Amino acid sequence: MKKVFVALSGGVDSSVVAHKLQNDGWDVTAVFIRVWQPDFIPCTQNEEERAAMRVAAHLGIPFRRLDLSAEYKRDVVDTMISEYRAGRTPNPDVLCNTSIKFGAFLKYAQKNGVTTIATGHHARVEQENGMFNLLRGRDASKDQAYFLWTLSQEELHHTLMPVGTMTKAEVREYANEHNLPSAYKPDSQGLCFIGHVDMKTFLKHFITTKPGDVIDEEGHVVGTHDGAELMTLGQRGGFTITEKNAHRDIYYVVGKDLEKNTITVSPHIDTSSQANTTFALTNTNIISKPLSEKSYTCEIRYHGEPIPCTITQNEGEYSVVTLTHPVLVAPGQSIVFYDGNLCLGGGIVV
Repeated sequence: MKKVFVALSGGVDSSVVAHKLQNDGWDVTAVFIRVWQPDFIPCTQNEEERAAMRVAAHLGIPFRRLDLSAEYKRDVVDTMISEYRAGRTPNPDVLCNTSIKFGAFLKYAQKNGVTTIATGHHARVEQENGMFNLLRGRDASKDQAYFLWTLSQEELHHTLMPVGTMTKAEVREYANEHNLPSAYKPDSQGLCFIGHVDMKTFLKHFITTKPGDVIDEEGHVVGTHDGAELMTLGQRGGFTITEKNAHRDIYYVVGKDLEKNTITVSPHIDTSSQANTTFALTNTNIISKPLSEKSYTCEIRYHGEPIPCTITQNEGEYSVVTLTHPVLVAPGQSIVFYDGNLCLGGGIVV
């Protein structure tokens, strides 16, 4: 029998993955990944682990606990804090997938003689002409390909994502039909593994900030904020407008100056003077096939609007993306490329 380690969180998606693979003849082992959690957030890991153990017991499959606390703290949390402190906006879910789920977890499986892992991601891995493609999940409202743009051919070769071909409703129905303990468990939300947490509150425990001025695009002071490091471009609210004549509009953060500790706001997010059509990228990754000069689409945030774009190759690196209309994108943010449902890869805005 083919062996597979399933990243079992105790949630419905990973539970259905384990059950489907078991029915398909795989020798399934459940692996619950424990990560670092801050002491100022109620820890739910013990509860989640018990939920995963109940699923494993229900299926009659071996259960393992994998402690990746040090890796998570170093590669996800510390990196995220460092990026925010420098004025950039990282994506913690991208960091988590890269370092934890398809990094340390995959290495752990291989070290134990298992060459295949499976996750509950709503995305699809398909082989074509000897290459492994990453495609959007069938359920557009749950599709997670955006968070997986850093994956390589090697990682996709060893990865299964069985629920990517199902809608969330079908996943729930499957779990109910097979009496899985997680059938009615709510979906997890928020920061990867840690769960729902206000990012501003989280960062305040690690970054020393001080109040500063909110200014409009003409340079007039219109309010105050708690710290420029806590703000991200495109953010709606999260600051205080004190100028009486400014209360009639919704404002977005369109710029920030860490040295002056100011943020610039505008009622027009993508037509502000800070919006651009061309962005330089770093850490670019192309998953399965070389890009041409044709037009693709890209997304600048999770479940963002697909924007037509062209991607420029410079000295062997895909390093510039040009959009059809100006948008506001924060340094550190992921831009992900698509050709229809095919996720081509992505990069980080410089």
